[in-house]
Amino acid sequence: MRDALVIARQALATGDVPVGAIIVNADGVVVGTGSNERKANNDPTAHAEIVAIRNASTRLQKSRLDGCTLIVTLEPCAMCAGAIAQSRISHLVYGAWDEKAGAVGSVWDVLRDPRSIFKVEVTSGLLETECVGLLKEFFSDK
Repeated sequence: MRDALVIARQALATGDVPVGAIIVNADGVVVGTGSNERKANNDPTAHAEIVAIRNASTRLQKSRLDGCTLIVTLEPCAMCAGAIAQSRISHLVYGAWDEKAGAVGSVWDVLRDPRSIFKVEVTSGLLETECVGLLKEFFSDK
């Protein structure tokens, strides 16, 4: 999560919300990274999770990321939760809850819905204070 926080800070340079994500394989090797790039690329789908999934899929030359863990500083939204499921990521770890748009426990729980086809192990609240602090710092200037 500390690596994801470093990546999240990269988004500050473009004015994007500071969210960072890393994907590690079963051996703990980083295979993908991403920060929010919505403003930088004028792309509403360029959330940190999506960028990291694209990066890992390109690097590994496959669309299924079975056995991988996604670590992200903010609870994924519905779009990102869907992408996590579709990419077959095995484990999600996130720091801060998103009580406005979170889709992995706060507002919705897309990944653990009993009707969901894909099962993803979820761990929440890792370094939550640090993740929340970065977001609060960003939004205090807005």
